[in-house]
Amino acid sequence: MTARFPADRRSRAVRPSPIFLLVVLVTVVGGVLAWDAELTATRAKVGVFVLVVFGWIVTLCLHEFAHAFMAWRAGDREVELRGYLTLNPLKYSHPLLSIVLPMVFIALGGIGLPGGAVYVHTHNFSPRTQRVISGAGPAVNALCAVLLLVIVRLFGSTDSHPALWFGLSFLAFLQITAALLNLIPLPGLDGYGILEPSLSYQTRRSLDQFKPFGMLILFALLFTPAINQVFFDAVYALFEVSGVPSNWSRYGSYLTRFWT
Repeated sequence: MTARFPADRRSRAVRPSPIFLLVVLVTVVGGVLAWDAELTATRAKVGVFVLVVFGWIVTLCLHEFAHAFMAWRAGDREVELRGYLTLNPLKYSHPLLSIVLPMVFIALGGIGLPGGAVYVHTHNFSPRTQRVISGAGPAVNALCAVLLLVIVRLFGSTDSHPALWFGLSFLAFLQITAALLNLIPLPGLDGYGILEPSLSYQTRRSLDQFKPFGMLILFALLFTPAINQVFFDAVYALFEVSGVPSNWSRYGSYLTRFWT
């Protein structure tokens, strides 16, 4: 069953929280700092670090909001009661696992891990609606990657404001990694949520026990050299379709991890 709500009802339900707006503001401040900074200057490194890390939190909120909004449109009222429609990053699962851990992985290895989680009653929906809800999050990451790369492709230059363009390139790179990782059909990830309605009841019951360990399995896969190589080859191949040099994302990663 799918519910439809008038525009004024949707506008009342979607209430961006002050915390989310603050994160957006800090992201903008990072971009301003990087705008006219010399690449070797401390200001460039601080600006890109703030831009990428807080920009990542913004996209994490948008990812989880997309899941919640599609579930809300389908009739799940609890997502509104839980605060999922406020885009507040503190509402999406555990702050340590949802925000801090992905930030650590960005700092260590330039990987956009799946972050928070919203709890929706997918069993109440048709298989098609379940797939839409699960796919909404990765679709947001893919859209963010496309928008960022289009902006960098159209306006980016190594002659003017290079720190900003490198930072945005790295943020786009993280969006691609997040989209691909989320689409892996491991229990607990969005890719499995898309596949799950097609599985038999017995198979779903058997795989449910692995959902809490989906992230651990993902870690193990990422730290397997052969799989890691294939994964990042795919990420860079998708990145380079935009026409933006892949080295720009590497420079952005270097500026973000200014202590290395």
